[in-house]
Amino acid sequence: MLNKLVENSQRAINDGIYEIENKLPRSDKNIIEEIRKNPHASLITEVKFSSPSLGNIRQISDPTLIAKSMIDGGTMGLSVLTQPYLFNGSPKYFAEIRKQVRIPMLMKDIVIDKIQIDAGEKIGADIVLLIQSVFDNNLAKEVDEFIDYAHKKGLLVLIESHTKKEFLDSIKTDADLLGINNRNLDTLEIDLKATQTILKDYEKDGRIIVSESGIETANDIKFLRQCGADAFLVGSSIMKSKDIKGLVSSLVLAI
Repeated sequence: MLNKLVENSQRAINDGIYEIENKLPRSDKNIIEEIRKNPHASLITEVKFSSPSLGNIRQISDPTLIAKSMIDGGTMGLSVLTQPYLFNGSPKYFAEIRKQVRIPMLMKDIVIDKIQIDAGEKIGADIVLLIQSVFDNNLAKEVDEFIDYAHKKGLLVLIESHTKKEFLDSIKTDADLLGINNRNLDTLEIDLKATQTILKDYEKDGRIIVSESGIETANDIKFLRQCGADAFLVGSSIMKSKDIKGLVSSLVLAI
């Protein structure tokens, strides 16, 4: 599946998906500072209409209205899929939302080329996602090179891992936030205990830990917080909900 995701990104690059002309301003808020001072659960909620594991999650509709419902519910940041294949995402969706909201936004994609980071800068992203396994499997150039490039563009980097080894590799980098994906990208199976296993015996170095995938309930938030997560990236459960604002609010108030 990881190879398929990388191939999808290359296809999108070849198709000119990331060739953006106009440049949008990013948020004036720093998500790391916002998370640190938040007394409740810090959510990054995700706008995505499809995924490889679930297929179609929600009928494609106005992404801005969805984003505003998430903000009304109290989300700290927005993650927006910019990968068109398998996820039905688009840099255009991201840009549409960016024009309407001021909170921090994460460009969610499988980044294998710097042109995608350039696109992130132009559509007003505050954060870009890098996946450690893409680099560990030599499916893209050196991760440090990508992180440095993103920083030069003014972007924060969330680096995502799924295994203990990937996490240990990720903490050696200069990434700004450390993500733990509870989903195995090879099998697409989810286990929230991935966060627990990876953070066991880990002495925090001051960076924000973001637990990602499989989060559905307030109890999930409480469990992951006890494991050491500082923030929570929640996508499918919210996009499937008939009451986006209500579900986001209940997750935010879990802490």
